Amino acid sequence: MKNATKILIVDDDSEIREIVRILLQSEGFTILEAADGATALSTFSDDVDLVILDIMMSGMSGYQVCLKMREQSNVPILFLTAKNKDSDLTLGFSSGGDDYLAKPFSYAELLARVKGLLRRHQIYKGKSLIDDETPLEWRGIVLFQDRNEAQKDGNELNLTDKEYQILKLMLSYRGRLFSAQNLYESVWEEPFFYSSSNTVMVHIRRLREKIEENPQEPTLLKTVWGKGYRIE
Repeated sequence: MKNATKILIVDDDSEIREIVRILLQSEGFTILEAADGATALSTFSDDVDLVILDIMMSGMSGYQVCLKMREQSNVPILFLTAKNKDSDLTLGFSSGGDDYLAKPFSYAELLARVKGLLRRHQIYKGKSLIDDETPLEWRGIVLFQDRNEAQKDGNELNLTDKEYQILKLMLSYRGRLFSAQNLYESVWEEPFFYSSSNTVMVHIRRLREKIEENPQEPTLLKTVWGKGYRIE
């Protein structure tokens, strides 16, 4: 991992910030810190490669900070949370978070999440060396694989890296039925657990909001109840 990789830690608990900072600095990362949402937003910039964001903070919550950051960037955001109810996780993903880690967490688990998010984001934003790679086109959607961009009816789709990867995978295999486990293990590249189904469901919902005329009655990305998802 390059030393230039910059991570912003946002938590109102100074002890947690210190623990995470020491751990990540020992791995060669450059660390920025913020004790509240307002400071986080003023510190945040385009050269930040990943944000570790506490949900429960005084003033602005982590959800609110995430929404503000998503207005200008698709940088990976890892939520730190003492809350692990499905509704809390759904709210986290819906606000634009990429992953979450419940407190208390192990150093090994934190490092695995951080490195996984950074690796996937670098692949997502990297430019292909193949200039003439054929775009994927289907029912008004065009995926430009050489630059990791997507359009719907000529308008750019502001997709996160995971939304893009889900759409690319399903367009590459139109008609194939993907279970939640298929999608999670292919896109997140991590072992599938029961709670992972909720992660997939929320990302599918967010993707539908961007590509469907009526996300409540999807005609493009369909659910096969009890089995998974399909683009036909």
